[in-house]
Amino acid sequence: IPTMDATSLEIYAHLCGWTLARAHSRSGDRVALAGYLGTSNTLDTVLTGFAEAYADQNAKDHAAMQEAASAGRIQVAASGW
Repeated sequence: IPTMDATSLEIYAHLCGWTLARAHSRSGDRVALAGYLGTSNTLDTVLTGFAEAYADQNAKDHAAMQEAASAGRIQVAASGW
């Protein structure tokens, strides 16, 4: 990985993401999961709350990184690879 150029790394990341998503999508018996979850919207509510909190944390982390870069505490690569 350390020797990959930007294009190769992008392809590699795409393949890793696709493989992980495929593995997760086939990791359970959908009929059993549907029976376990039932018809309530509890799971939807919990997953939505998690996603919103994660997005908020991501925005805070990005702002902290930008501030650290602006202050010279960290180095960042130029935009666009």
